Amino acid sequence: MSKISVASAANLIARFRTYFTTRDVIFHDGRDLRRFSIGGRTQALMAGVAGITLCFSAYGVAQAAVGAVALSGIVDAPLSPEAKVAQMQARVTKMQADVAAIKTVAEAHAARVEQRQALISAVMTGKADPRALSMAAPTIDPADAKVAADVIKPLQQVEARQVTLAVKARHAAEQRYAMTIQHVRRLGIAPERFASRAKMPAMGGPFEAADSAEASAETRADLQFRSLFMTWKKLDSLEQGVIAIPSAQPVEHLSFTSNYGVRSDPFRGTAAMHAGVDIPGPLGTPVYATADGIIGRAERSGGYGNLVEINHGKGIQTRYGHLSKILVTANTRVKRGQLIALMGSTGRSTGSHLHYEVRIDGHAVNPIPFLQTADYLQTVQDRAVKLTPTSIGGPAGQ
Repeated sequence: MSKISVASAANLIARFRTYFTTRDVIFHDGRDLRRFSIGGRTQALMAGVAGITLCFSAYGVAQAAVGAVALSGIVDAPLSPEAKVAQMQARVTKMQADVAAIKTVAEAHAARVEQRQALISAVMTGKADPRALSMAAPTIDPADAKVAADVIKPLQQVEARQVTLAVKARHAAEQRYAMTIQHVRRLGIAPERFASRAKMPAMGGPFEAADSAEASAETRADLQFRSLFMTWKKLDSLEQGVIAIPSAQPVEHLSFTSNYGVRSDPFRGTAAMHAGVDIPGPLGTPVYATADGIIGRAERSGGYGNLVEINHGKGIQTRYGHLSKILVTANTRVKRGQLIALMGSTGRSTGSHLHYEVRIDGHAVNPIPFLQTADYLQTVQDRAVKLTPTSIGGPAGQ
């Protein structure tokens, strides 16, 4: 085997020598032709130097190419352990920021859903905290909203359904407002006494166009709920005002022995103005407040006898006369339906009955429309009241 190896090496050397044989080179120097010879060894040495130089050049080009690729970001340059740790920390920090943004956006959407639902409920039931409903809706950063898009999608679907409900609730509230205005007018009271114009909430800021579809949808939803809020404020103001309208019966069993207007005075027999209605009943019959208010007077007062006067606000008062016993004191607050006195025949009276008046801005008005309905927002029929004169009275007509 060693003989074969030696023979192979000898053949290789012989072949190598055939490439590098002595060569003659002839060139002209401008004057004469010259010739010189280059031996095989010299050629081999020059070829070796050229090969080494080429290898070094190729290595340099390869290194430059690797560096250029690393700088371009196509291939990551090898990082030191410290750089790897720093890179990992940066990724963790970004992930934490994204989680915080998602949480903030989700909480803002949840708060907005709750606030809008409370407004819809307030319009439909009439029960709400005005301060909570007046709070500004939480703002949402569009960039954070994109990060949290998948998480908040169910909440956005709920908000879309709420917009549909808001439109229906606003229409229902507007109908209730118009109906209430109509009923108040039929009771002979100007609605302006109760209704106040709702003020737009303070807002402002520089104009920035909302170009995205999501932003446009949120703007439309915001306008719907702002309109619903204004309608609710207007309706709430009216309904809170009409609480002052006497709407309950002052006694359990209602009948009349003398009505409002000009009548024959029971003592003089001459025409006189009767400022209220007379409601008969046994001595000691319970008498109730017909609306919330504050006791203005609880005392004996001339022809009224024992009198209770209640101030209901908005310029509306009720008076209860000829009482046998007063059960309230001046400057105390009473509720609708609260027991305030017992029926009697004190003062200018022919027998046990209640003299009941309703006054607006100090002027007596007909109490009948207020007494013939349990719901003060319903109209009453214009019909004659049949009177049975048994017990009548009241202060002398002025």
